[in-house]
Amino acid sequence: MMFDAAMKNPASDIVVDVKDLSTWFDTGKQVIKAVEGMNLTLRRGRTHCIVGESGSGKSITARSILNIVPKPGRIIKGQVLLHGAGGTGGIVDLASLHPKGRQIRSIRGRDISMIFQEPMSSLSPVHTIGQQIIETIRLHRRVGKQEARERAIEVLAQVRIPRPERSIDSYPFEFSGGMRQRAMTAMALVCEPKLVIADEPTTALDVTTQAEILDLMKSLQQRHGMALMFITHDMGVVAEIADDVTVMYMGEVVEHGPVKDIFFAPKHPYTQRLLASVRALEKRSHRAGSAAKLRSDDAILEVSSLSMSFSARRSLFSRKPKEPPVKALDDVSFTLKRGEVLGIVGESGSGKTTLGRCILRILDPSSGSIRFTGRDGAVADLAALPRRAVKPYWGRMRMIFQDPFSSLNPRMTVFQVIAEPLLNHGMRDRRALETEVVSLLERVGLTRDAMWRYPHAFSGGQRQRIGIARTIALKPELIVADEATSALDVSLRAHMLDLLLGLCREFEMSFIFISHDIGVIRYMCDRVAVMHRGRIVEIGDADAICDAPSHPYTRSLISAIPKPDPNLRGKSQRIRYVSEVDG
Repeated sequence: MMFDAAMKNPASDIVVDVKDLSTWFDTGKQVIKAVEGMNLTLRRGRTHCIVGESGSGKSITARSILNIVPKPGRIIKGQVLLHGAGGTGGIVDLASLHPKGRQIRSIRGRDISMIFQEPMSSLSPVHTIGQQIIETIRLHRRVGKQEARERAIEVLAQVRIPRPERSIDSYPFEFSGGMRQRAMTAMALVCEPKLVIADEPTTALDVTTQAEILDLMKSLQQRHGMALMFITHDMGVVAEIADDVTVMYMGEVVEHGPVKDIFFAPKHPYTQRLLASVRALEKRSHRAGSAAKLRSDDAILEVSSLSMSFSARRSLFSRKPKEPPVKALDDVSFTLKRGEVLGIVGESGSGKTTLGRCILRILDPSSGSIRFTGRDGAVADLAALPRRAVKPYWGRMRMIFQDPFSSLNPRMTVFQVIAEPLLNHGMRDRRALETEVVSLLERVGLTRDAMWRYPHAFSGGQRQRIGIARTIALKPELIVADEATSALDVSLRAHMLDLLLGLCREFEMSFIFISHDIGVIRYMCDRVAVMHRGRIVEIGDADAICDAPSHPYTRSLISAIPKPDPNLRGKSQRIRYVSEVDG
């Protein structure tokens, strides 16, 4: 009732008012203006989305509101005005408080809470989920352990974690990614804060889990009437949940307004380019070839009855009985034609990455065959070869990894990173190596100067380009790309996909493109295989799978994709798939 009354008085709706906020980082060599002159109003019961590419200042804005800016960053000027802190009618300037003082610590979690992007690094691995939620409750409320435990179970049930009475004693590693994100959400909501800040909370999740988390946040917002500040680079999510949108670029706000104004009447060129990139991924790339033109009898890869099981691990002190092996792949069969781009799509845990790693023999399959036919016509069953006999094929089959940060050695220059596979395959002449590395850098849109710098000096998109240059150095016949664009901003994604397609056509390479992003799959691929619980449930032409899927699970995946159009909000019906095993 209080929420309804407050909504009638817009002036009383304000939870946080950010005025002329600037946060800078003084590295000693230069001053980076991460946020400059930010003005932002967050209102009760409304969702305010902050969008922009990596480095635009979105996350630093969130951390500035909570006054948890990492060193050497600090708030230079401006105000962060919290209305009604601690249930009072007063206004507190959070930017003026000491970051480690008692007053700001009492506000964090009670009045303002934050859901971080990666729950595994935000949750303590040595404490149970329940212990962490109970600690949050007792920090801000005078209650006993038993009452706090009952409240923790109640909030776990609110975020729809199964069997909350048992799950409360589980550790984070025992939860899936989606479950951990729900636990983080429960921790953020347990004290019923006025404002929840969610920093890219669904980026690493597959579309069905993302849809569940978004539905959950909307229902909890309606129940508690809280303000929600949602940071994302997914414009489909923005169209689905936002009331208001702020667009950031290089630390500054370039545009803000109601969600429909941003989508249908963008004024700033950056916003226009951002939306154009999103809409480009709604259709097939002009660079994509047609599977019909590929010879059906010219197969580079034939996977037959491939299975892979992982032995269940048990803790040394665990009292639980040993569980049976987990079947990651279950009788998977498909054929990849030469020059074809095959997409592999499915939820987290469906077996996509395991399949890619088995094909390259990074993992050893339990059974089945992987017949690879090279350009020379020689055929080899990779699954049957001993590990040392597989190594010569790694020059002809390469992988692009998901994370451009961890896949590059930080102690090696870009020249060393790209030259390494060339050196391993016999190229020793220094001048020839430099010439080849420069050529590869230019192919992926980087300059010669990049050669002598280290990976930390580059953005995420540039690092992914370096990884691609290393992958194509040996002109492989087959590339397995595992979520190769998931770490990239939407403005970079279409450009990177076009780059990969251009290289595919130039070098006559075949691609297996693993992704949970249906838009990327549609844009890039000739055919699509849909995986669920280790099995391929549907395979066919990309347009047919995306526009008219036949399997119920595929229809469930497609229905969970948020459309980048606010006018379609709530008009598409979610299809929830229940397998025969679940049913």
